[in-house]
Amino acid sequence: WSYYAYVVHLCILTVKSDIEKIGLLVGYHIAITLFLLCYWRTIWTRPGDIPKKFQLTADELDVVEGCDNFETQKRLLDQIVIDRDLPVSMRTFQGAVRYCEKCAHIKPDRAHHCSMCGRCILKMDHHCPWVNNCVSFHNYKFFVLFLFYGLVYCIFVSLSSLKYFIQFWTKSSDGNVTFGLADDGYGKFHILFLFFVSTMFGISLCSLLGYHIHLVLHNRSTLEAFRGPVFREGPSKDGFSLGKAGNISEVFGESSLKMFLPIFSSLGDGLTFPLRFSGDLELGQNNSRWKLDSMNWGEEREESVPMLTAEIDDSLADTESDPSGDEDDLAVNVKRNKSVEQLYSQKSPIGSTLNLSYS
Repeated sequence: WSYYAYVVHLCILTVKSDIEKIGLLVGYHIAITLFLLCYWRTIWTRPGDIPKKFQLTADELDVVEGCDNFETQKRLLDQIVIDRDLPVSMRTFQGAVRYCEKCAHIKPDRAHHCSMCGRCILKMDHHCPWVNNCVSFHNYKFFVLFLFYGLVYCIFVSLSSLKYFIQFWTKSSDGNVTFGLADDGYGKFHILFLFFVSTMFGISLCSLLGYHIHLVLHNRSTLEAFRGPVFREGPSKDGFSLGKAGNISEVFGESSLKMFLPIFSSLGDGLTFPLRFSGDLELGQNNSRWKLDSMNWGEEREESVPMLTAEIDDSLADTESDPSGDEDDLAVNVKRNKSVEQLYSQKSPIGSTLNLSYS
């Protein structure tokens, strides 16, 4: 209906200037095309499947669910994660590895079970009834762009129809204000509803888009905003935050050209995510976390994540910078140097070297 009302009644039948008519038609079709493409990608993009290596066998599930006490179950789940080298850092509130009883597998980080879809979803944000799909890792960018271009569409329609909406209000000879003339026909009512509907939907989309921009800037999902993710050290809503620039790049990618197009450009695989402070020793040896150095997320900028390796390099530089200091300073530098070497050579309980970078 909005297409018919805007193109036929507003642009073709109401607008008199050919230049204005062409400009409105071109702008309208660009906005509605991007809006519909993002909407289509949000609906038809699959949320993603959990890899088989996270799947629990029938025997393992029976043993886990048949444990006599919680500590035994916790140790058993930890052993399964270590044996399979699964890169999971999130835990339950009791400190155990998360697993899904219905899907029978270890839950990857930020994955949750959706009762509507009947399975676990990678980086689940929420199940949206308006798109009849789960908003998750693979279509979250499309969902945010859907809200953005929906708002652009509503603002464009509202502002371009405002002029003619005002012109339809006329004052009769007896002083009464009426809407339109008899010669205007039913087109005036199409423009009336077009203006009001686009304005009301624009206000609603503005608040919803603002909320999701807030989530993107803090690297949180809707579920994590209500209940922060729990790690071995405890719950932390900012556990996955990498600074505003890094958080935006994680969702929209590094390319400024693809950022506003309905093309998948999010970083990662939906299974593992860089942590704000990667001090967890049980993240797995062969995890596929991307390097922050390749994305320049380690640059000095506002709210950037402090790099432990940078502090170590500074310590080494201080050690080598002043070899002529007094004996006390030399002893402190030697002790600091040994501490750094211990950090690099420290072994985790599963035999892997402690990784001090966001890998």
